[in-house]
Amino acid sequence: MRVITGSAKGRKLKAPKGLTTRPTTDRVKEALFNILGSKVSDAIILDLFAGSGALAIEALSRGAERAVLVDGSPQAIEAIKHNLTVTRLSAQVEVLRQDVYHVLSALGEKAESFDLIFLDPPYLQGHGHRVLGLIERFGLLAKDGLIVVEASKTDSLPQEVGALMLRRRDNYGDTSLYFYTWQ
Repeated sequence: MRVITGSAKGRKLKAPKGLTTRPTTDRVKEALFNILGSKVSDAIILDLFAGSGALAIEALSRGAERAVLVDGSPQAIEAIKHNLTVTRLSAQVEVLRQDVYHVLSALGEKAESFDLIFLDPPYLQGHGHRVLGLIERFGLLAKDGLIVVEASKTDSLPQEVGALMLRRRDNYGDTSLYFYTWQ
């Protein structure tokens, strides 16, 4: 894994140890950021089930303003902190070692809003639909924001979750990217 472009271009990223995370491949990451294009510039990012932090780090390297990275795994947090040090992006990031569901509630109470929300939960466990519902309920997506969900190609996420609407789905091998916006 590496940072593809921007201020941290070429820096190698560490993945968390163990089998509980599945890092986004460079191919999927590159396709995603080609789709996002200028949406990344100056964006406020929320990266849920952040794993190595690679998606938020790539966004920051490409000009995002700041990011909040959330993961409950100590190994993931260790990898994220290492990767932020290597890329020199720590000053722009808040790292939270907490349960994603607890964090969503807390962010909702603080009326936080994010331009881009990355959601890469464990595959085939129902987290995608549930987290989308909480993002919608707490209004965590900015008015013109975008949610990107990485899921297994065999997973099936809904067309609508409350006022959130699926706008696009792309497949890359065994991985699907789902793109949601406000209706």
